[in-house]
Amino acid sequence: MGRYRPPQKPSSPYITPAGAQKLREELTALWKKRREVVKILSAAAAEGDRSENAEYIYRKKQLREMDRRIRYLSKRVEIIKVVDSIPSDTSRVYFGAFVALENEKGEEFEIRIVGADELDPPRKWISIDSPVARALLKRTLEDEVVVELPEGQTRLYITNIWYD
Repeated sequence: MGRYRPPQKPSSPYITPAGAQKLREELTALWKKRREVVKILSAAAAEGDRSENAEYIYRKKQLREMDRRIRYLSKRVEIIKVVDSIPSDTSRVYFGAFVALENEKGEEFEIRIVGADELDPPRKWISIDSPVARALLKRTLEDEVVVELPEGQTRLYITNIWYD
């Protein structure tokens, strides 16, 4: 059986100004750290037999992972679209919205709709590409939304919408 995986659908390019800044800072920091790793790798390679040199093998793997992330961030920074304004209709759910929801059990919780690169589950920031966010987009206060989740269908009620 092969390792083929079908290509993933590209994530939406939208991002908040803070998220864009964070991506750029991460890219800059990775380039600086990469220089250090290359120096250490060169020193490890100079020690001789590379097949049994743990430092060389580890640094080589670390460099590959860093290069993969740098490649991703470089491409991503070029295509992102920074959304730095509040929509004209703040009574509807759009990108960047904070939304207070109530589920069928009466439990209340708040989420924020952000870009795919800004996910932060502890802060309840969800991707605009997620099923919940897609179901909420363009909805208004007190709308009932049916969302298809892995556990099954659930109903959510919008109790508040605001923008930062």
